Amino acid sequence: MIVQNIRVFRGNGFEECSLHTDGERIVERADGETLDGCGLYALPGLVDIHVHGAAGVDCSDAGEAELQRFLDYELEQGIAAVCPTAMCLPETQLLEMMNTVGNHRNGKGADIAGIRLEGPFLNAERCGAQDRRAVCPGDYALYERLQQASGNRVRIVDAAPEIPGNLDFIRRIPPEVRVSIAHTAADYDTAGKAFQAGASHVTHLYNAMNPIHHRKPGPVLAAWESGASVEIICDGIHVHPSIIRMTFALFGDDRVILVSDSMAGTGLPDGEYLLGGQSVLKQGARAALKDYPDILAGSVTDLYTGFRKAVLETGIPLVSAVKAVTVNPARIAGIDQDYGSLETGRYADILLVNEKLEIQRIIHRGKNI
Repeated sequence: MIVQNIRVFRGNGFEECSLHTDGERIVERADGETLDGCGLYALPGLVDIHVHGAAGVDCSDAGEAELQRFLDYELEQGIAAVCPTAMCLPETQLLEMMNTVGNHRNGKGADIAGIRLEGPFLNAERCGAQDRRAVCPGDYALYERLQQASGNRVRIVDAAPEIPGNLDFIRRIPPEVRVSIAHTAADYDTAGKAFQAGASHVTHLYNAMNPIHHRKPGPVLAAWESGASVEIICDGIHVHPSIIRMTFALFGDDRVILVSDSMAGTGLPDGEYLLGGQSVLKQGARAALKDYPDILAGSVTDLYTGFRKAVLETGIPLVSAVKAVTVNPARIAGIDQDYGSLETGRYADILLVNEKLEIQRIIHRGKNI
């Protein structure tokens, strides 16, 4: 396929050129069907490294058919690759999820690019909408059991570094797996020790952690000084737009990742849904625990909608926002040789969008969908 008359995202800007595909990959030159892009933007398919579910599906307990429905929904929203994200759950349920997700080989829908363990190695006092009864200190043997059950597909592990034993746990995680600070009461010094121990990412920055204070800078500034990457939930609920703008200015657009943190109610009407076994009420763009309505419970905004909000409502420059949903998360998940850009050799995951960032066409692995 040849897609011509388009403005192609090239990492730090857009270039007016054509894209050539051969089979599933982007190539330098190819013959075949020619598609006129009519001057549209060509973006890489998005990558969501923090997503719990959507379309009525909770990845924590999804069977094969439910998981496929979730993946189909994600691709329909322009998301080419996802890391289904586990929570604080009993080991038996975590093992079932690892087995189901790890063994899924979808021939359609978004690709499973890896698995994320947001739980259970967190601080029970900062666990938010997660089940504090399933929280446990960093247990490397448990991590190994989960990794084995997944077929070695776990790519990101979250941990609260202030919990006794968790710094040693962080040190033991192999370098090909990203460690992220999450759901934590860590102060600046403890967070700094975590980054020295091998952590290099921060989960939903500002949420479920100590804030910035002029005498107690907390984990946010420890992350900034360490060179860590950070993620932000981009639903317009979790983080004020001015803070999102500040984060891009402070960390730079190579270190910020936008995530959905979406749960089962995403894409569905207002009502009651489950997140990790807990009841959640969706009201508009807000999701909160049914019994504790002040506690946010993930989001009900898919990543592409959040990306549009970042550009059209928050004022993040288009290039910076595209990086935050494509090349940056692909790099963090260790999948940037296949996903996150439109360079030669990558999967031909192409979104053609107009000036309003409305999707006009989705190409996944070289095929129109």
